[in-house]
Parts: sequence; structure tokens; C-alpha cells
Amino acid sequence: MADFLEQMADASRERVKALSPEWDVTKLDRPIVPLALDRFDLIAEIKNHSPAEGQLAAADEDRAVRAKSYAKAGAAAISVLTEPDRFAGSLEHLEEVVDAVTEFRTPVMRKDFLVDPRQVIEARACGASGVLLITAIVDDAVLDAMLKTAYELGMFVLLESFDSDDIVRSRSLLDDNEHADRAAARQLLFGINTRNLRSLEVDPDRLERLAPALPELVTAVAESGLKGPADTARVAAQGYAMGLVGTALMRSDDPGELVKQMLTAGRQERGA
Repeated sequence: MADFLEQMADASRERVKALSPEWDVTKLDRPIVPLALDRFDLIAEIKNHSPAEGQLAAADEDRAVRAKSYAKAGAAAISVLTEPDRFAGSLEHLEEVVDAVTEFRTPVMRKDFLVDPRQVIEARACGASGVLLITAIVDDAVLDAMLKTAYELGMFVLLESFDSDDIVRSRSLLDDNEHADRAAARQLLFGINTRNLRSLEVDPDRLERLAPALPELVTAVAESGLKGPADTARVAAQGYAMGLVGTALMRSDDPGELVKQMLTAGRQERGA
């Protein structure tokens, strides 16, 4: 781990130091919205800024309106970037989106560089029903603890890999029956990110190259670089059951329509 990814992990550890050791337990009782998946689905993302792509949202961006457009279009979940320094995110954005889509029963996922189980609890206290975890930035013991914290709280997990070494580590988790059961229930998802967060470079062939290494048991998620229906059809043909789409939706004049088109293309490819 080096460069950008290491910087983000270090910054996240600093934020952990500021976390309160006590939680308002009533917030942990906020409703959990489970994932309800079809043969191909999308996690639609909300983010203000990307270190690789630049500014993605206007200063007066209405996240509630955007989140509702995603939910109405059929997104299986909404991802919200909460990293404050390089992505201009916040936990307030997460709570805002959770409140906006309550009526649609759409789960919301916290996306950040999480390095401690307390950050999973923090996400739940803000209303998140899921979290993204990055295999490369924590050791096996911490990863196991974060996963099991999420399970105890009823949350789904998207476990992100960048390379074959990450996948080997992720696959080894399935030797634990608890992880295997969650994967079988489609509550532990395995994602492959085409953008290497160590260098911020995109490898468009990574999804196809690494797809065979993913265990058949898991729901595979293609992350980054999906821009339109042709891309979701392509990754669906490669065996991915979901896509995570951010930049393309943030730059679209009609993100809800783009969600519909990408879903239709993926489902047609998988025979839905």
C-alpha cells in the first residue's frame, strides 16, 4: 500500500482518534433496509469531488433530489462518499440521503476509507444500511472485526479489491462459515475496482482479467469506469451481478434515466 491509498488510510486513522467512545444507542435502532437484488443491479453513488475526476457536484447540489431520482429509477442501493479531505464528503451527507430515500426503502451505503470497527458503528448511527470496506488498507484481524461488527448491526458489506492478492485474502474469509453464509445471502459482496487507488490510474481490463478469480458463491460488483448501458452489458457478460456507478451519474443531465438504461442493459445481458 502506498501513495494515495496510504494517505487516505492514515487520514482515516486520525479521524478514528476523535471518535467518542460512547454511542447514542437509540441511533443504532434506526431502520435497516436490506438489499433486494435482481439478476443485475446498480449501486448509484453520490459524491462531490473525485481526486482523479475533479469537481462533480455544484455548490448548491441537492443531494435529496438526486438520491430520490436514483431510488425511483430502481437503484438497489445508494453509495454516499463521506471522506472529507479529498472527496468533500461528510457524515451529514450520508444522513441527508438516508432521510431522503426512507419512503423508497432503498438502502444507503457509507463509502469511505474505513479502518476501524468504530467507523462501522458510526455509519450505522447515521442510518447507513451498508458499508464499503477496502481489503488492502487493513490487516486480516481488523478486517474480520469490521465485517463482524457490520453483521451484528444487520448491515451489508461491499468488500473492495484492486488486484489478485486482495482477492486471495478476500476468498480466504469464506473459510469462516459466518462470512460464507453472508456471501451466500448476498449480504457480503465482492467488488473489483478498475481504478487503482494507490496510483489513481484506471485499468479497464482489470474487471475481465480478475473475474475468474472471484468465487462463484459471491455476488460480484464491477466498480468504476462504467459510463453507460454498453458498459453494464459488458460487465454483466463477464459475470458481474452488480455495478457501482458514480462519476457518470454525477455528470449526467438525467441521472435517473441513465440508471434505468444501465439496469436494462445489464439485465438483458443476464437474461432478466
